[in-house]
Amino acid sequence: MMKQMVCGQVVLEALGIKKEESIIAKKKSTFVCQNCGYKSAKYLGRCPNCGEWSSFVEEVEVQEVKNQRVSMTGERSKPLKLDEVELFDTPRIETDLDEFNRVLGGGVVPGSLVLIGGDPGIGKSTLLLQVSTQLASRGRVLYVSGEESAQQIKLRAERLGDIDRDFYLYAETNMQSIRAEVERLKPNFLIIDSIQTIMTPEIQSTQGSVSQVREVTGELMQIAKTNDIATFIVGHVTKEGQLAGPRMLEHMVDTVLYFEGERNNTFRILRAVKNRFGSTNEIGIFEMQGHGLVEVTNPSEVFLEERLEGSTGSAIVCALEGTRPILVEIQALTTPTMFGNAKRTTSGLDFNRVSLIMAVLEKRTGLLMQNQDAYLKSAGGVKLDEPAIDLAVAVAVASSYKELPTDARECFIGEIGLTGEIRRVTRIEQRLNEAAKLGFKKVYAPKNSIVGIDIPEQIQVIGVTTLTECLKLVFG
Repeated sequence: MMKQMVCGQVVLEALGIKKEESIIAKKKSTFVCQNCGYKSAKYLGRCPNCGEWSSFVEEVEVQEVKNQRVSMTGERSKPLKLDEVELFDTPRIETDLDEFNRVLGGGVVPGSLVLIGGDPGIGKSTLLLQVSTQLASRGRVLYVSGEESAQQIKLRAERLGDIDRDFYLYAETNMQSIRAEVERLKPNFLIIDSIQTIMTPEIQSTQGSVSQVREVTGELMQIAKTNDIATFIVGHVTKEGQLAGPRMLEHMVDTVLYFEGERNNTFRILRAVKNRFGSTNEIGIFEMQGHGLVEVTNPSEVFLEERLEGSTGSAIVCALEGTRPILVEIQALTTPTMFGNAKRTTSGLDFNRVSLIMAVLEKRTGLLMQNQDAYLKSAGGVKLDEPAIDLAVAVAVASSYKELPTDARECFIGEIGLTGEIRRVTRIEQRLNEAAKLGFKKVYAPKNSIVGIDIPEQIQVIGVTTLTECLKLVFG
């Protein structure tokens, strides 16, 4: 084995190829007739073309690895010292949708690769087409569609708004053809709809397979990084709500956005699951209308506008979605159970968290919850999973159980421990300012969180330490 390795190195040196270069290159051996130039895949004693004997000589062709980072100008990447790396001032490119800019971390970053996933019919293509028509005034856009024809896209684009001259449509599924058009047009923005329809002929597998998706994404990443082209790719999701294809897809891209919402509801939530250029779990809220997606600038007001005055089983919480505070109504309904086992149903809330809070209510406050069916939901279809919602959930359940309403101008913030204590939460000042902005008069918050903070003048903050203390103050 050692002898073979030494011989291989001698051959490479004789051909003028260094050992390091051979690692990033593929070798292809051919036999060439020295008399007439006839090429053969294997050694032949006599040339079938000219009839010369013993004229074949082996030649090794070294092919470059196709995924090597080479820009369109032919520049290759090379190792640099960290202090030698030049930084260019590349400001973010903002779209007309402030909510979309917020989710991306302030705008589109040149050379970034953004993956957008969501259920069928949720509005992924509509969002990207709307964004790309806006970006066309800031640079050249190439929109590649593997699912729709150019006529279909134009009809939708006319419905959404003005069409700029620097907007190119390309209905193609072959990756080689797409790369050639990118090199010819040199766009600033590239949109791929969708990644599961694009294929490369070099791989012998069907469209949408794991190997095809991985290979195409790798090539798109290489194009985006070496040429500073901001690339958006649409990814289909499975019935569990996860992105179809290899999990590695999410690791390769810079930003992963999920487009959420119920198909029978007009509200859509764009959530950043991963972002290398901004905060994760940031959300943007849109409303689907006839002329496209319209951003919702004040979601708290939208979520609270249909609340009934004097209703039981309702509590308001100021939850954080990314860096944005949102006031959401949590509703609870308790009814005596018909059978032996009490039923727990949740919508928009974590089931295990609700079960834990109801156990604490029974053990620490004396409420008999074991023979009560409980149904809980967050109004507006927002998914809440942070610890600060615990107190609002407990107050909503207690309100429904005792048949006593909560004040419409009261807000509840805090995490509940298993001993019944109210634990501190993060960014309490932001939450209080949001509550004050919407006209709330009283906020129940953890006593430890409100020490040494600036409290708005128009709002009263009551510090509570235990769940029992809070329920006595609210219901008497």
